Amino acid sequence: MPLLLGVNIDHIATLRQARYARMPESPNVEPSPLVAGQDSLAGGADSLTIHVRGDRRHMQDADAFRIRSEIPLPLNFEMGVTDEMIGIALKLKPDFACLVPESRQEITTEGGLDVSAGFDKIRMAVARLQDAGIKVSLFIDPDVAQVRSAAETCAEMIELHTGCFSNATGAAVETELQRLIDAAQAGHAAALQVNAGHGINYQNLTRLWGVPHLAELNIGHSIVSRAMRVGMTVAVREMKDLMASYPG
Repeated sequence: MPLLLGVNIDHIATLRQARYARMPESPNVEPSPLVAGQDSLAGGADSLTIHVRGDRRHMQDADAFRIRSEIPLPLNFEMGVTDEMIGIALKLKPDFACLVPESRQEITTEGGLDVSAGFDKIRMAVARLQDAGIKVSLFIDPDVAQVRSAAETCAEMIELHTGCFSNATGAAVETELQRLIDAAQAGHAAALQVNAGHGINYQNLTRLWGVPHLAELNIGHSIVSRAMRVGMTVAVREMKDLMASYPG
């Protein structure tokens, strides 16, 4: 199976909110996350990822429902483990829900869920989403103990947090790569689909090729940044072309 690309379009909304957060009805509101999603589809995206955060700093509820209804791509809904977000997910009915940790102080999601510590709450959230026909992924650090806890929640997937790997330099690159290898092997052994994301870009992408069993990469900031030069469709296509060399 080819390695799939989920395009995260949150930061299109970040740019829009920087100017129009208090003027959502202005006729001048731009850029459009919906258009970015359509351009991603044209570029070969296999799915779209959006994260409606509790503080609504980028994606808004209306964005999520419009994207879901108008773009014929699987939708991955990143969400905090809260009753509010579970309620939205049950109405939105995305194809996938990825449970992530969330802090109002962070700029972007930093670190994975501590599934072991929050097991009961996470397990209940997984069950509620699955009862609605939504497949669930847990965003976790590449730690074998967390992988095992994730499997015990009965989630179908894990998304390995690649932030430490992406920011590593020198000898730390191999250390972080080995953590990802070990976690991916543990996930595969537990019959989990293994995805990965955070900080992956056009330069460090192929360093991940030593990690086995990857099914999908979720990439956003780097693609949106590249789109400022070449447009969203071309930026997605370039990433897809690079991903085609993944050995599996």
